[in-house]
Amino acid sequence: MSDERLTATPAGVALGALDLVADGAARNFVVQMRAGRFHGFVVRRGSEVHGYVDRCPHLGLPLAQTMDDYLTPDGGRIACSWHGALFEVADGLCVGGPCAGQRLTPWPVTVVDGIIRTA
Repeated sequence: MSDERLTATPAGVALGALDLVADGAARNFVVQMRAGRFHGFVVRRGSEVHGYVDRCPHLGLPLAQTMDDYLTPDGGRIACSWHGALFEVADGLCVGGPCAGQRLTPWPVTVVDGIIRTA
Protein backbone atom coordinates (compact mmCIF):
# COMPACT_ATOMS: atom_id res chain seq x y z
CA MET A 1 0.00 0.00 0.00
CA SER A 2 1.12 3.49 -0.84
CA ASP A 3 1.39 6.47 1.53
CA GLU A 4 0.44 8.90 -1.25
CA ARG A 5 -2.26 11.41 -0.27
CA LEU A 6 -5.28 10.95 -2.54
CA THR A 7 -7.93 13.52 -3.52
CA ALA A 8 -10.86 11.18 -4.26
CA THR A 9 -12.45 7.91 -3.21
CA PRO A 10 -14.54 5.39 -5.12
CA ALA A 11 -18.31 5.51 -4.74
CA GLY A 12 -20.02 3.21 -2.27
CA VAL A 13 -17.48 3.22 0.56
CA ALA A 14 -19.35 2.94 3.87
CA LEU A 15 -17.90 5.47 6.30
CA GLY A 16 -20.16 4.68 9.22
CA ALA A 17 -23.48 5.46 10.84
CA LEU A 18 -24.85 8.99 10.51
CA ASP A 19 -24.72 9.21 14.32
CA LEU A 20 -20.90 9.21 14.14
CA VAL A 21 -21.21 12.89 13.23
CA ALA A 22 -23.21 14.96 15.72
CA ASP A 23 -25.85 17.19 14.16
CA GLY A 24 -24.24 20.59 13.51
CA ALA A 25 -20.72 19.18 13.81
CA ALA A 26 -17.96 17.81 11.56
CA ARG A 27 -15.82 14.71 11.58
CA ASN A 28 -12.60 13.67 9.89
CA PHE A 29 -12.45 10.47 7.86
CA VAL A 30 -9.33 8.75 6.55
CA VAL A 31 -9.82 6.09 3.90
CA GLN A 32 -6.86 3.80 3.23
CA MET A 33 -6.73 2.39 -0.29
CA ARG A 34 -4.04 0.54 -2.22
CA ALA A 35 -3.13 3.70 -4.13
CA GLY A 36 -2.75 5.75 -0.94
CA ARG A 37 -4.65 7.47 1.82
CA PHE A 38 -7.58 9.87 1.43
CA HIS A 39 -8.27 12.55 4.06
CA GLY A 40 -11.68 14.17 4.09
CA PHE A 41 -14.32 15.47 6.45
CA VAL A 42 -18.08 15.44 6.68
CA VAL A 43 -20.31 18.19 8.08
CA ARG A 44 -23.77 17.13 9.26
CA ARG A 45 -26.87 19.29 9.08
CA GLY A 46 -29.81 17.20 10.29
CA SER A 47 -30.12 14.24 7.94
CA GLU A 48 -27.91 15.90 5.26
CA VAL A 49 -24.15 15.58 4.99
CA HIS A 50 -21.61 17.67 3.09
CA GLY A 51 -18.17 16.23 2.38
CA TYR A 52 -14.91 17.92 1.44
CA VAL A 53 -11.31 16.95 0.84
CA ASP A 54 -9.32 18.03 3.91
CA ARG A 55 -7.17 20.54 2.10
CA CYS A 56 -7.37 24.35 2.15
CA PRO A 57 -7.12 25.90 -1.34
CA HIS A 58 -4.82 28.59 0.06
CA LEU A 59 -1.69 26.54 0.84
CA GLY A 60 -2.88 22.95 0.51
CA LEU A 61 -2.71 22.27 4.25
CA PRO A 62 -5.33 20.25 6.14
CA LEU A 63 -7.95 22.64 7.52
CA ALA A 64 -8.00 21.51 11.16
CA GLN A 65 -5.02 21.58 13.49
CA THR A 66 -7.10 19.74 16.10
CA MET A 67 -8.98 16.53 15.21
CA ASP A 68 -12.52 17.22 13.94
CA ASP A 69 -12.25 20.99 14.61
CA TYR A 70 -13.50 22.18 11.20
CA LEU A 71 -16.25 24.62 12.11
CA THR A 72 -16.45 28.14 13.48
CA PRO A 73 -17.51 28.32 17.16
CA ASP A 74 -21.15 28.90 16.17
CA GLY A 75 -21.00 25.97 13.71
CA GLY A 76 -22.15 28.18 10.83
CA ARG A 77 -19.09 27.91 8.59
CA ILE A 78 -16.06 25.77 7.91
CA ALA A 79 -12.85 27.44 9.08
CA CYS A 80 -9.19 26.89 8.21
CA SER A 81 -7.35 26.95 11.52
CA TRP A 82 -4.06 27.97 9.87
CA HIS A 83 -4.97 31.26 8.18
CA GLY A 84 -8.58 31.93 9.12
CA ALA A 85 -10.25 31.28 5.76
CA LEU A 86 -14.02 30.80 6.08
CA PHE A 87 -16.09 28.54 3.83
CA GLU A 88 -19.82 27.97 3.32
CA VAL A 89 -20.90 24.50 4.48
CA ALA A 90 -23.31 23.91 1.58
CA ASP A 91 -20.92 24.56 -1.31
CA GLY A 92 -17.39 25.07 0.06
CA LEU A 93 -17.14 28.65 -1.23
CA CYS A 94 -14.50 30.71 0.57
CA VAL A 95 -16.22 33.86 1.83
CA GLY A 96 -13.34 35.30 3.84
CA GLY A 97 -9.61 35.06 4.24
CA PRO A 98 -6.66 34.59 1.89
CA CYS A 99 -8.49 32.37 -0.64
CA ALA A 100 -11.75 34.36 -0.97
CA GLY A 101 -13.69 33.24 -4.03
CA GLN A 102 -12.03 29.82 -4.22
CA ARG A 103 -13.73 26.60 -3.09
CA LEU A 104 -12.97 23.52 -1.09
CA THR A 105 -12.77 20.37 -3.19
CA PRO A 106 -16.07 18.53 -2.75
CA TRP A 107 -16.09 14.92 -1.58
CA PRO A 108 -19.40 13.43 -2.69
CA VAL A 109 -21.09 11.72 0.26
CA THR A 110 -24.66 10.68 0.97
CA VAL A 111 -26.71 8.93 3.62
CA VAL A 112 -28.29 5.59 2.68
CA ASP A 113 -30.30 3.72 5.32
CA GLY A 114 -28.61 5.68 8.10
CA ILE A 115 -25.07 5.02 6.81
CA ILE A 116 -22.77 7.72 5.42
CA ARG A 117 -21.38 6.51 2.10
CA THR A 118 -19.21 8.00 -0.60
CA ALA A 119 -21.27 8.85 -3.67
